[in-house]
Amino acid sequence: MTFFVTGATGFIGRHLCARLTASGQPVLALMRDPTRLASFRDQVTALGGQGTLIDAVPGDLDHPGVTAAALPSLRAVIHLGARFAWRMDAAVARRTNVDGSLAITALARQAGCRLVYVSGFMLANAAHLQRLAINTATPARTDWPRLYRRAGAYEASKLEAAFRVRDFAAAHALDWVEVLPATVAGHSRSGDLDSAQPLHTLIDNLARGRLMRVPGSPAHWLPLVPVDTLAQLLAAAALAPAPPPRLLALDPDTPTLQGMLAVLADTLGRRAPRRYLPIPVLAALLRLPGLPTLMNTAPEALHFIQPTRFDTRVTQHFLATSSITMAPIEHVLRASAQHYLRTQAGSTADTQPV
Repeated sequence: MTFFVTGATGFIGRHLCARLTASGQPVLALMRDPTRLASFRDQVTALGGQGTLIDAVPGDLDHPGVTAAALPSLRAVIHLGARFAWRMDAAVARRTNVDGSLAITALARQAGCRLVYVSGFMLANAAHLQRLAINTATPARTDWPRLYRRAGAYEASKLEAAFRVRDFAAAHALDWVEVLPATVAGHSRSGDLDSAQPLHTLIDNLARGRLMRVPGSPAHWLPLVPVDTLAQLLAAAALAPAPPPRLLALDPDTPTLQGMLAVLADTLGRRAPRRYLPIPVLAALLRLPGLPTLMNTAPEALHFIQPTRFDTRVTQHFLATSSITMAPIEHVLRASAQHYLRTQAGSTADTQPV
């Protein structure tokens, strides 16, 4: 049976497809431009998968254009796809991330297969949801337009999509698993880290001397998950007979932000910042014209730096029973920074089997 994957050509998707095809699982990838299939197959093969096991289905989340009747029998639909950018237009974000997610959820129902839906770790932060005035008991009563203005279109659309997908899944008794990933770090061995990833931006800011203060307080942190661990977790969630309904994919041993920056700075040969800049002060500075560009930091990105710690016992148990081992996060951070240095030097990034 086949896996249908949205967002397959993205950073997480490439590693997921490598993981699935390495074990002989065929994949159908929703692709806006199917002429890219040959190069995508090569990328997956370079990551240790079998690119020849991947085929393309024309479409995107704005216009999925695919029905279950047109597909082979599916083992699972894995919905990774999303439109990610800071300062997005709300209507654009909703069309892709909310309406697109509901369309893919409906496709899984039509196909009679499991849905593995990827949301985000902030949905496990009850205090954050309360601050945003999200009505978690009755999400339809949430003032979503206000939330889009307050949180930014990307985060708001991901939050709205998750609650609407949850409602749809409950109403239709869908077989589904929600995976809530933290900020994605590089591959635990090669350090492979896409330049579009927020951690890459953080490393770049540190390397270029833009990060003179630690955002937040000594308690603030940016939860991380290595991309290879996340890929293994997603594959296991799709294949397991009875996985938990929600899996919070983050490493609870991720250090504080200051500790993370110290590890990265040591690898980069830079001096780590030691003094702190409170988040409200930094947010106010980033409202000044030109400063977000100068600091290479979007105000929306600050929402993901939090003092809250999370209970990951369910996920840790699932990882253990699935024989998935998470590499020490300090090792992952160093590998990610070394990958950054190699790519900045113009060398070809290493690839490793998943």
